[in-house]
Amino acid sequence: MRMKSLLHYTEHHRYYTYRDFSLSSLDERMLTLIYQPMVGASAVGLYRLLAQHLPSEQTGYSKPEPHKGLFLTLGVEPSERGRTLMIENASKLEAVGLLQTHRLYLPEQDQYMYEYELQQPLPPSDFFATQHLTLLLRDRIGKFAVLSLQERFWNGEPEELGEAGRAAKENISQPFYEIFELNTHVIDYELEQALSEASPARRQSKNVPAEEPLFDYSDVILHFPRGARNRSFVEGLRHNREQMGMINHVARKFDLNVEDIVRLLDEEGIFTQGGELLLDNLQNRANLTFRQTAKRTEERQVKAARAVRPEEPAPDDTPVEHAVEMEYYLEVPQQFQSKCDIHQYNMLLRNEPYTGLLRNFFPGTVPGPWLDMFSKIDLSYKLPGEVINVLIHYLVTLLGKDGDQRISRNFVDSIASNMLLRQIDTYEKAVRYIRDQDNPKRKPSAQTGGRARTSGKASRGKPELPIVQNSPVQTAVSDEEFAEYVRMAEEMKASKNKSRN
Repeated sequence: MRMKSLLHYTEHHRYYTYRDFSLSSLDERMLTLIYQPMVGASAVGLYRLLAQHLPSEQTGYSKPEPHKGLFLTLGVEPSERGRTLMIENASKLEAVGLLQTHRLYLPEQDQYMYEYELQQPLPPSDFFATQHLTLLLRDRIGKFAVLSLQERFWNGEPEELGEAGRAAKENISQPFYEIFELNTHVIDYELEQALSEASPARRQSKNVPAEEPLFDYSDVILHFPRGARNRSFVEGLRHNREQMGMINHVARKFDLNVEDIVRLLDEEGIFTQGGELLLDNLQNRANLTFRQTAKRTEERQVKAARAVRPEEPAPDDTPVEHAVEMEYYLEVPQQFQSKCDIHQYNMLLRNEPYTGLLRNFFPGTVPGPWLDMFSKIDLSYKLPGEVINVLIHYLVTLLGKDGDQRISRNFVDSIASNMLLRQIDTYEKAVRYIRDQDNPKRKPSAQTGGRARTSGKASRGKPELPIVQNSPVQTAVSDEEFAEYVRMAEEMKASKNKSRN
């Protein structure tokens, strides 16, 4: 909790708590045996008291109350020393990931209100996999005590299960879509509107970003050099959630860590003079970094003479934002039939970045020409990621149908440019487009064009011209009109003879 003055945090300021979980017996044990040695009993007591502001069977917000009741319940004097102790305990909870504190300014009351957002304690598997928390616990209680605690939280597998049993383990679980069938052709707008209106505002705001952020502003500014030229621009990202979301999207798309992002943000041309982030420039630099990293990884693998598949990133457990209707399902290619079913494959096409999809198609490193082709389509043509994924599916399907088919850069560029001309910017439009390409029924104009292209070089650039047919005139002429025509012809003949004389 960052405080410039203790007068901004007194017993008269009001606060409320928020939590979207309930403490279980495992969470209580983690607080007592793991977190309390790191932050102290006073900080854990503050956490438990804040969690009790709501009944255990409910989640959401508590009623606003003055800090005075919180001070008295914890036995802390409402003085400068007591306020300092409360700020220190809250800061410890924030540092280990149990609390997030927000301050809201109320202009009608001309005062601040504090929000304590509680975070659920990590389960033992996640805690001992987090390096900085494990090292902090080691510094507090020692290495052997940490190992002993890890054993107390873990119950091993039965003795009769050996390596042979684990190798023969088979997943026989039934997926959702094999048991249940949803009516995706009928959309219940009234139900969706009612659910969105009844859901808490905080849950709606959390559903806005499609992906969980890889890192926040504090991670970036912590690694950013103080004397860097773009330091002031990066400091302006503190309250700009939109630009931080753009940075996280680029980092996830091109598999960048916080050090790579810091280096890219310090380069010229990333920010405008007013401090606005230039997304196109950042994506271009991030793509170059991604390509260079992939090339260095490939070179290291060749030098080490290892024929081992590189370790893939852990699967992302973030909830899927976009669903696919069954009428737009695409068939699973042969390469994916042993990996996933049709439902999982279409969700992968709809939500996975094209870089991750390419990694799934190729057993090893993605070839450079394929990355070059789709990087150009992404960065230069500005096709959406879901459309690029459908294009990749179409190309892989062509290769599977015809073993002699070759995918060239010009061929891929022609398809992408055709998509741009047809304004294909959604997943559904892209699916309809490739289905039209696979349709054997062609228009007569297309067939004529195909014959013209195969007729040889001599016929190129010579369009067929329409021929005027000699057909008799079927109109009837009256006697008066015929006499008038004869008279006009005689006059023209007489004037012509006169001009000759």
